[in-house]
Amino acid sequence: MFVVAVTLTLKEGAEAAFMPLMTENARLSRETEVGCHLFDICVGENETGAREVFLYEIYTDAAAFEAHLQTRHYKSFDAAVSEMIATKVVKTYDEVIR
Repeated sequence: MFVVAVTLTLKEGAEAAFMPLMTENARLSRETEVGCHLFDICVGENETGAREVFLYEIYTDAAAFEAHLQTRHYKSFDAAVSEMIATKVVKTYDEVIR
């Protein structure tokens, strides 16, 4: 399994417009991508009080994640939210221990 952890800090006032787009992207990823096994969205405040979105995604392998980045729904989502995001940190992990 291949894990992707994304931390997004939203610009002030962006959450209301961002979240419907985020949930739709996650739904389409889970429902249409064979290699996407999990796509969780967590929302809270970071240490500065800014709204933060944490994504926890599990794919079959790195190739499945790369395929996700090429989907129409991801590209549409990415273009629509680019101006709503203040910072974005993506980390990947290639091993899941249970």
